[in-house]
This record gives sequence, structure tokens and C-alpha cells, in this order.
Amino acid sequence: MNIKKSQLQISITYGLLSALALLALFPLLWLISTALKSPTENILQSPPQLWPSQPTLDNFTRVWESLPFGQYLYNSIIVALLTVILNLLFCALAAYPLARLSFVGRNGIFIAIISTIMIPFQIVMIPLYILTVQLRLTNSYLGMIFPSLASAFGIFLLRQAFMGVPKEIEEAARMDGSSELGLWWFVMLPAIRPALITLAIFVFIGAWSDFLWPLIVIQDESLYTLPLGVSKLAGTFSLDWRLVAAGSIISIAPVLLLFIFLQRFIVPTDTGSSIKG
Repeated sequence: MNIKKSQLQISITYGLLSALALLALFPLLWLISTALKSPTENILQSPPQLWPSQPTLDNFTRVWESLPFGQYLYNSIIVALLTVILNLLFCALAAYPLARLSFVGRNGIFIAIISTIMIPFQIVMIPLYILTVQLRLTNSYLGMIFPSLASAFGIFLLRQAFMGVPKEIEEAARMDGSSELGLWWFVMLPAIRPALITLAIFVFIGAWSDFLWPLIVIQDESLYTLPLGVSKLAGTFSLDWRLVAAGSIISIAPVLLLFIFLQRFIVPTDTGSSIKG
């Protein structure tokens, strides 16, 4: 009797999870369906047609040929990769002393950094823009990367990872005559590789999908990223939702592929010692 009850509970749980998964995936499925519909099909009909009767890839071809989506894709790749590299570098440099070195005010500095997570980007957007203009970084890749050079979340995540490295490894490296920088680069960073990969995934997704900041600092269309390019589709094709959907799929496809192939590297963070140490 207990076995049957347990199996029933498992079936109900999986059924609810499957229903929630389908609910979460429905917008993506609807987007794909819209992108594959031909001009003869009414995308706003009621009741809606969930799958096109005559699927076509012409919408993707029209989008790619009518706008420089290749250039937009190149810009997005450059911005996302540079953001990931620089964010990992600066966050790791900031997190290491907060985790492994002892100095006056260490916990206070860490709490101050974590507190910035509560500040919405819209509050610091204007000061950041003024600083970007003063540094003459507008209309440049570096201007788009500038606000994401480091993040409180990244420092927190890597600090927790550094704190989980056994002290014996650190002591052995010091006995071998390793410098502090050599210890950080050759010993500590390889030891927290899963956390670095996790942070890289989140930073890449954020940089790839960022729309507001590039819209503010970029006026040259040759530097547009994919989110900005997709926004142009509404005006170019007078709100032809088939083409907007096709452009959106081109924009999000790399992120989905990245997440699918690298999701096994995402690791949980130990938050038990977030303030201590």
C-alpha cells in the first residue's frame, strides 16, 4: 500500500513539473511557430494555430538579408566574450583577498560590496553614462562593456569558491616558494574552475541579452548588438511579427546552445560562510 502511495506521489510530482515546464516553454514554442509561418497564414487568428500548416524558413532569410545581422552577431560575440573575460579577471582579483587574506576591514568591505546588489541599475545609469562620456567611451565596444567589468554577485560567488579551497593546498604552494600572484593564478584559479565556468555562463547571458545600456551609449548602427538589431525589425517591416520572431530566434539561439552544453558545469554556492571568515 505504501509503495503504491509513493508511486502515486511521484507520478503527481512529475506531472506537475511537466505541466510547469510546458507552461514555461510555451512562449518559446509560440515564437518558433510564428517565425515559421508563411505570409498567407494569419498569426492573430482565433483560436490560434499552434503550428504552421506550411512551415517556411523564408522569414529567417529575409531578416538576414535585409539587415546586417552578421555584423550584429559579430558585435554581440565581441562584447559578450570581452565582458566574460574581464569580469572573471576583476571579480577573481577582488574575491581572492576577501577570502584568503587577513586585513583590517575585510568583512566591512565585503558587506559594502554585497550591499550594492540592492541598488537598481536605473539609479546608477545616469552617473555611469556621464562617466562614459567623460572617458570618451561612447560608440565603442569598451563603452558597452564598462558597467560589467565587475559585479557584486561575481565577487560573492568566487569568494565563496575560494573559501572552499583546502588550506593545505595553499600552504603547500607557499612552501614551494610560490608568490601571492602565482598562488592565485596557478593554484587557486584552477581549484575553483567550476565556479568560474558558472559565473562565465551568467555573465555571457547577461551581456548577450543586454538592451538598455547599448541603446544609451551606441549611436553608430555598425556597432549594434543583436538585441538592438531585433528592435529595428519593428520599424523596418512595420511590425511584421513573423520577421520579428525570426530575428528574436537568431538572437537567442546562441544563448540557448551555450546553456544546453554548459549547464552541467553550473554549481551551487555555499552561502553558509558568506559573512564569516
